[in-house]
Amino acid sequence: MSQSDTRSGTFRVLAGEDLSEKKGYLAVLTHDTGVPEVILPATNGAYALYLVDDGGADAEYVDVEPLEAGRNVRAVLKGTCNPGDVLVLADTGAAADKGKVRALPAAAGTYFGLAIAEEKGADGQLVLCRPAMIGVITVSE
Repeated sequence: MSQSDTRSGTFRVLAGEDLSEKKGYLAVLTHDTGVPEVILPATNGAYALYLVDDGGADAEYVDVEPLEAGRNVRAVLKGTCNPGDVLVLADTGAAADKGKVRALPAAAGTYFGLAIAEEKGADGQLVLCRPAMIGVITVSE
């Protein structure tokens, strides 16, 4: 399919908050009075479908890439994971963890499955994962 006035891959957009030192974090596309910008996710169920490639200060242009199943990416991991684990957003209640991913927890709750881990990962690592828009996952006790 061929369309005009579209783009693929990495693109530049304004940061809606300080995204310095946030390479490998997931972000949400939003807007400020109609002007597109990206921010870190505010909830565990946020549609954080963009990966920060090159961060910057609030109101500066940053580079982000949309998550797509056709290629793997590296995202900052909270905790540990194993190949095949479903990855969801890390708990957004901790400001330092906003935009990180974690293995699907066993704790009851509602999560948004974003990717599958393709390697064993340790806390703070840029873990190799395959975007897989699994969607909402409800874990019950």
